This record gives sequence, C-alpha cells and structure tokens, in this order.
Amino acid sequence: MGHSQAEKAQNRERILAEAAQQIRREGLESVSVGALMKKVGLTHGGFYGHFESRSALLAEALERALQEGQAKVSGSMRFADLVRGYLSRSHRDARDSGCAMAALACDVGRADLASREAMTGYINGFVDDAAAGLDGDRERAMMAVSALVGALALSRVIADPGQSDAFLRTVRDHLSRLEF
Repeated sequence: MGHSQAEKAQNRERILAEAAQQIRREGLESVSVGALMKKVGLTHGGFYGHFESRSALLAEALERALQEGQAKVSGSMRFADLVRGYLSRSHRDARDSGCAMAALACDVGRADLASREAMTGYINGFVDDAAAGLDGDRERAMMAVSALVGALALSRVIADPGQSDAFLRTVRDHLSRLEF
C-alpha cells in the first residue's frame, strides 16, 4: 500500500529540515543522500520520490536554511538588538541553526549560479533590514552586514574562546555606534 500525500509531505519536510541543518553545520558538500536518508529513517531509493537529484535537494536545503535565518532577523527589530543577538555567543555556537550566510558564504561562492543568486536575494534582504535601523542608509547597512557576517564566521573559526569572544565583542561595540 502506498503512502498518503500527508506522509510523503512529512517525510519530505524531515529530509529538508535535516539537510538544511547539516549544510549549516558541515557545508554544502557534506550531504550524502544515503547517509541523510538513513538519518531520517528512510531508504536511499525513496529519496528520488521527493527530489529530482542531490543538486535539487541542496538548492532547496540552502533556500530553507536562508529562510530560517531571515525569519530571525527581519521585521521591526531595532538595529542594536539585531547586532547584539547576531554577534552573541549563543548564535556563534549554534552552527546547525544559526545564520546560513555566515556558515555557507564560501561554499555558495563556489557553487552554481542558481545558489549564488538565491543567497544574493537573502543578502539584499539582510541589508534592507539593517538599513531600516540605520535611517535607510544602504551603504552603512552593507558595511554593517559585511561586519556582522564576517565577524560571526571568523569567531566560529577561532579556536581560542577568549579571542573568539573578542571578535564578537569588538565588532558588536563598533556597530552599536552606527545606530542613530
């Protein structure tokens, strides 16, 4: 007997959620279809009932990861609150649920045009959100987003917790002076 459409949708959602989490934690190339399907309790052969290809899965997982990150920063949040939350220890340490831009910028920079275009849209959205808190100044917002994403990415690389915290604190302090 076949699976209901609801079951199929739930399985697809589980696959996408796990893949989005994994690419933020380990990068785009870390996804193995067989291992992913095993992790969500499904068969490797069942993958193709949900996705056309591994590339299609990666594109959707990237989109999902970017959407989740955007949901955390968009809206009516004050710029100072955005900076404080984004450059926090908890965000730094949340590799598998934190900002996909910081986690995947280098991977996506080497990826296909569709992936780069997808991330470009989210970068522009992040700049728009930052500009809203900076009196509409897009140039300052581009600088702020670059500093936010760069500081978070570098703080995740640095092995010494004290130095990692210093990156977050220093950039957070400098960016807090940008708000009107």
